[in-house]
Amino acid sequence: MRLLHTSDWHLGRSFHRESLLAAQGVFVDHLVETVRSEKVDVVVVSGDVYDRALPSVDAVRLCDEALRRLAAEGVRTVLISGNHDSARRLGFGAGLMDAAGVHLRTDPDRAGEPVVIDDVAFYGIPYLEPELVRGPWELPERTHTAALGHAMSLVRADLARRGGRSVVLAHAFVTGGRASDSERDISVGGVAHVPVSAFDGVDYVALGHLHGRQRMSETVRYSGSPIAYSFSEEGQVKGSWLVDLAPGGEVSAEFAEAPVPRPVATLRGRLDDLLTAAEHARHEDHWLHVTLTDPIRPKGAMERLRARFEHTLALSFEPEGGVRETVARPRLAGRPEIEVALDFVREVRGEAADDDETRLLQEAVEACRAKEAMA
Repeated sequence: MRLLHTSDWHLGRSFHRESLLAAQGVFVDHLVETVRSEKVDVVVVSGDVYDRALPSVDAVRLCDEALRRLAAEGVRTVLISGNHDSARRLGFGAGLMDAAGVHLRTDPDRAGEPVVIDDVAFYGIPYLEPELVRGPWELPERTHTAALGHAMSLVRADLARRGGRSVVLAHAFVTGGRASDSERDISVGGVAHVPVSAFDGVDYVALGHLHGRQRMSETVRYSGSPIAYSFSEEGQVKGSWLVDLAPGGEVSAEFAEAPVPRPVATLRGRLDDLLTAAEHARHEDHWLHVTLTDPIRPKGAMERLRARFEHTLALSFEPEGGVRETVARPRLAGRPEIEVALDFVREVRGEAADDDETRLLQEAVEACRAKEAMA
């Protein structure tokens, strides 16, 4: 049996206020083409289908399109909910969709009830919030290890009766995994990490949550997110695992790289150097986070950067030589507002406002006074 392991679609997510729906649509096209060209039998999606509990209409539409296209290819799809999803909303209509070959598993209590395809049992363990399952499951402690350990005991109990090959989908932070900035912290409500040994006894574990592809063992893997969702993911190869599950349960896997509609990158240096250096030409079509190291903050830096790097999204300032020494801050009480504003500009930028900037600040102060007078 051939599986395609993917996760963390985060449909509807934006990147520094830039919509990623078009890029996510490109991934859906790639996903369907991979299913067709690689003769995939089952697609597994290990959580965080959406980016938020209340996804946008466009995100729901794209998810619907993806699932319909996969069903039209004759492939079965198994999905679980992640920590970004609303389990109840994502799981709506699960019983009806089973008949179409789309299997949503969002109820923790059903972790031991597999979707059986041929002789392979697919166990869906949705994201488990320790505080919510501790009482019903009578867990000894409020940790992710305890919660996942109980869910896996349900899986093993069913496997002992059933036998055959097995695949587990889970959304969790396995000890040793490398995180990125775009993953929501799941430590609230209990210790976040779970050991890889928690999954002993099954043939393959399709993990979700961490956004970089990772191999925790030969049979326990993260597929990562299909596109980059933070600048910390610069250089990561995105895509899905193509997993072959042999009749005896042996596993082999190769990575199917996804297209990159727009790469992400970070640049650092003085503004003039960044604007003129030929070596940065390859970054002109990237989403960029730029750190300027000029001794004095350049004026109009973002506008000047975007003249060359149209897709600059984030800008920070770290002057060469470390933190600039600042003068003692003057008292504010009783001082004219315009003086306070001009002192602020001088302290933040390292040089005084020019005549035009001073005039604009004065107009702003006067406008605020007029508004207060009319209140």
